[in-house]
Amino acid sequence: MLLSIIQGIFKSKLNMTELAIKAKAGNEEVMNDLLFASKPFMKKTASFICKRPIDEHDEEFSVTILGFHEAVMAYDPEESASFHTFAHLIIKRRLVDFIRKEASRKEQLLSFDINEEDSSEQHFMFNEKSINTYKEKQQTASRKEEILLYSEMLAQFNLTFEDLTKSSPKHVDARKTAFQIAQIVAEHKSFYEFLLKNKKLPLKEIESLVQVSRKTLERQRKYIIAVVLLLNSDLSFMKDYVKGEII
Repeated sequence: MLLSIIQGIFKSKLNMTELAIKAKAGNEEVMNDLLFASKPFMKKTASFICKRPIDEHDEEFSVTILGFHEAVMAYDPEESASFHTFAHLIIKRRLVDFIRKEASRKEQLLSFDINEEDSSEQHFMFNEKSINTYKEKQQTASRKEEILLYSEMLAQFNLTFEDLTKSSPKHVDARKTAFQIAQIVAEHKSFYEFLLKNKKLPLKEIESLVQVSRKTLERQRKYIIAVVLLLNSDLSFMKDYVKGEII
């Protein structure tokens, strides 16, 4: 079993999907073999996220293994077409949480003032109906402003809302994968800076991390760029529309 996994694990998206499903179903042999054979992928992913070499002796690698295992157990091929993309995002979450906890423990960050919420509530003791009416007007104005701002952001990359309508992947699994790739680009400083500077995606680097062909990445380029710009913006109302897509 192990030899066949090592030989084929990175060659076939379907094979990886089948192995993840078998491991998730409770096949411990497949799970153990999958974890062993995926060590190169996990080390590469952890090193990329931590921005330094990670080996099996590092605590970050232990966190990565747990993240990979969690990805296997949570993976649903109907929700996430590419297991590698999904696993990368889950590992990213676990490592970021770990790094933040370590920083908090070592630096002993100050906690928020527990009385802040009480004072805030006392400050807004006004007529509820008037407040709601005011908020609705403000939100409507803010939404219109955000649409204009987003349109201007897209224009810097020669994109329009019409382009997004045409380039948006038609199939649900393809759209989810494209969105998850956009998430990876948005969350990695080097990828995002490359996009802003060159007005294009670092396709070669992305292709090395996810199991998606260059042709597919190029076809979904406009959609991915648009999502990246939205995720890294302060357009809170616009982001509400994609909350369900974020891992």
